[in-house]
Amino acid sequence: MKYLTTFEMAEIQGGELFTIAAVMACLAAAIVAVICYRLFMSSSGSTTIPGGFKFTWS
Repeated sequence: MKYLTTFEMAEIQGGELFTIAAVMACLAAAIVAVICYRLFMSSSGSTTIPGGFKFTWS
């Protein structure tokens, strides 16, 4: 480990919040894409989305 000077500490910028938000947005989009694919490409089936939502199509 190395001690930082006051100037070096002032130069540190956080960016983790934006990174995790972008990763979560991509993950949510991927989950929605899989559900839409299953919904439109299969002739019948069902899916359950977290939160208690259940869809069935035939």
